[in-house]
Amino acid sequence: MPGLSVSLSRLRRCVAALTLASCLAAPTTVNAASSPSAHRPPSPAAACALPGKTGWTDEGHDTGRVQFQPATGTRRVLTLFVDFSDAEATGSTEEYAAQLAPVADWMRTAGYGRTRLALTSLHRWIRMPAASDSYGFERGLTFEAHEKYVRDAITAADPYADFSRYDMVYVVPLRTASAISFSPTYLYDPTTSGVTADGTRIKWAVTFGQDLWRWGPKVAAHETGHTFGLPDLYSFTGPTHQYVGGWDVMGNIAGPTPQYLGWHSWKLGWTRDAQVTCLAAPGRRTARLTPVERRHGTKIAVLRTSETTAYVAESRRAEGNDRDACSVGVLIYKVNSATPTGEGPVQVMNGNPAATPPTGCTGLDLAAYRPGQTFTDPDSGVRIDVLAGDGRGDVVRLGMS
Repeated sequence: MPGLSVSLSRLRRCVAALTLASCLAAPTTVNAASSPSAHRPPSPAAACALPGKTGWTDEGHDTGRVQFQPATGTRRVLTLFVDFSDAEATGSTEEYAAQLAPVADWMRTAGYGRTRLALTSLHRWIRMPAASDSYGFERGLTFEAHEKYVRDAITAADPYADFSRYDMVYVVPLRTASAISFSPTYLYDPTTSGVTADGTRIKWAVTFGQDLWRWGPKVAAHETGHTFGLPDLYSFTGPTHQYVGGWDVMGNIAGPTPQYLGWHSWKLGWTRDAQVTCLAAPGRRTARLTPVERRHGTKIAVLRTSETTAYVAESRRAEGNDRDACSVGVLIYKVNSATPTGEGPVQVMNGNPAATPPTGCTGLDLAAYRPGQTFTDPDSGVRIDVLAGDGRGDVVRLGMS
């Protein structure tokens, strides 16, 4: 989404408080094709996991579990509905709850059933103590101003809810409160006293704005992804969707193929190590990839090229109403865990730069490689051949010299 969607003021102070904990599982075997290095033991999947180097939301697998919440299991979410003296509510909150409700099914599907958002709505309007236009909801919203908004909402709702029962909070303003224009994520600062209620520290919150009515539940999937430690994949400068287009909900939320990249699914613990083919040294591997939209099978093939970089291949076969020409083939992208959020930590390689996109697709959305196509990066010695593909997935051959 355009602009910063996480309050980044005080970032440098937060970094020092992060405790990085490894979330890598036990090594697993991978497929080996005939090659000069075939006598070597197969690389474990963990050999292709990258360390985070930015101290914030990034593509590293060692996401800090102080600053960010786990992405597996049940996450209990309380939704608050707020109005203001300059934007007073008169109707029901039911329409607002219904606008968000589909995110629970969306996240369950994206996480292969390994994450569950348990949404509870406090069905009453909570009056905020200040006018809507006093909270400074503009691009560049400071951490302090955002935290004040969260604190005011929590304090006003405290008589009606037990916050000790929840992991995070959604704050939904009256639709006519136009001053609350966008939907930033609140990530607490563990070095301060922050926001508390019912003896509980409020660590994570999404404060929705007008874009909730434009993008619907997918904006909730995007912002909740930040609480898991995912970075923004759209660009903070230059063309907004120059890096990944609509291939990931952390990029273009309104794109034709938003999901979570297979790399993100692995980072978050939804894809297991056994579902990752890894090539972390010169050699070759062949992998049969099943679409990331489906739960079982090998999800990604990774070629690690340095301490913080890797190429990833995954099969895309969007399901149901999302299925279209934008979303079929092998997606190949470069990951850099040292690149900050909003600066292109993931960049999709375009296999069809001269193609004319179908209606609703951009050139980058049409980037997937088809059987017979090859991607090469001479600088790193990487080669990825797409050998075959059908409705069940794709076969790729990885090579690195």
